[in-house]
Amino acid sequence: MTTTIDSAEVDSNVGEQLIEVLRSECLSRGCGGIRGLGLMFRHLDIDFSKRIVLRELEDGLKLYGFRMSENYLKALFRALDKDNSGGIDFCEFMQELRPPMTSCRINVINEAFDSLDVNKDGIINMDDIKVVYAANARRHPKYLSGEWTEEDTLRHFLDSIDTPGCPDGKVTREEFLNYYAGVSATVDDDCYFDLVMRSCYNLPPRKTTNS
Repeated sequence: MTTTIDSAEVDSNVGEQLIEVLRSECLSRGCGGIRGLGLMFRHLDIDFSKRIVLRELEDGLKLYGFRMSENYLKALFRALDKDNSGGIDFCEFMQELRPPMTSCRINVINEAFDSLDVNKDGIINMDDIKVVYAANARRHPKYLSGEWTEEDTLRHFLDSIDTPGCPDGKVTREEFLNYYAGVSATVDDDCYFDLVMRSCYNLPPRKTTNS
């Protein structure tokens, strides 16, 4: 599907509005939409500099199904190039596109990540989730049916959060946040999102303060 962004969609504060349009289009593709755009960024970063220039952004957007005028492309690039360095940093790129989340949502996502990161090295890998997620894996329908082994089930869980298309078996905090930002965008209520995350990762109840 190709999305053409024209002047009817944005009229002022063009750069920020283009980011919002791009974010909305990504989210319309499901929870993995933002991560998919991040994968596109990685593919364009052929020198592994973790930054892309204007024409690389244009090529990537076309590959992902977005077309826009030259003026709008430059406005989007300027909005993403926060330090005016002539290149877009990957982390800033993902932070701009990631749907905004309240502090309580970010906190519970970080709490879930910390619960999985057993050796506290800032990476979730298979060894980590074997320790804390094996019981959940053994409740998966495909494990119960015998179609998947416990290892298969844990690998599926890890790959679903890892960078789509090229999982490396290691999930960073940023990748974890990017994944759950997409999930968060589908849940209206903060309390319900918090409840779901705590139930999924067997986290203790949220602490409340008395007024």
